[in-house]
Amino acid sequence: MQHLEEQIAHLTRSVEEMSDVIARQQQEIDVLTRRVAMLMQREAERQQDGGGGVVFADERPPHY
Repeated sequence: MQHLEEQIAHLTRSVEEMSDVIARQQQEIDVLTRRVAMLMQREAERQQDGGGGVVFADERPPHY
């Protein structure tokens, strides 16, 4: 019986530790999701402003 109680205590501690890890990971995912959304918004605004044109190597400039 004592062996089962020890196993249950160990499993309970493991579940609590995993829960803490998952909670921290979720917080980090939330922060990263907000940052990506912010960067996407900035890029959309930059494109709307017409700035930041990209010149490709095989593309001729407009003055040719």
